[in-house]
Parts: sequence; structure tokens; C-alpha cells
Amino acid sequence: MNIGKMMKDLQKMQSKLQQEMDTLEVEASSGGEVVTVRMNGRKEVLGVKLGADAITPDDPELLEDLLVAAFNEAGRKVDAEVQQLTQGLAPGMNLPGFQ
Repeated sequence: MNIGKMMKDLQKMQSKLQQEMDTLEVEASSGGEVVTVRMNGRKEVLGVKLGADAITPDDPELLEDLLVAAFNEAGRKVDAEVQQLTQGLAPGMNLPGFQ
């Protein structure tokens, strides 16, 4: 087993994965698309859209709940995409961050 080659291969895989995560974008909605959130692979928020029904002055908690739901769903989608990207990466090796 050539450790040097294995380390170079791992660095290439990590670089490719990082590049894919940088370009990854997901979108999640709540309340029947009343609130929509766009997030990248690093879980940075890229945008938030609010429908007219989201803004109800007599019930601000509704908007808060819709925002929380949309952000959480977007985070789950990022996690699922990253898991799919890393699936099968370095099989048999226990590498932190690659499970």
C-alpha cells in the first residue's frame, strides 16, 4: 500500500468534494411555498422569498414558524446532498467528515 499515493488521492477527492459543495444549491419551501429559502452546500443562505400570505401583522408567529421550517428543510436537503456526494468515498476507511 502506497501511503503517499493514497494521501494524494484523498486530497484530490477532498478538493473535488469541496468544489461540488461550493456549487451546490438547494431550495426548500414551507406553508405551500409561502416561504422559500435557497442555501448552498456550506449552509449559507443565498436567498429568502416571502409570499404575500407570509406577512400577517396580526400573527407574526406564523411567519417565524414558516421561516424556521423552511430553513430546517433546506439544511436537511444540504445534508442529504452531501451524504450522497460522499457515499462510497474511501470505502473501508474511517475518515472524519466522510461518513
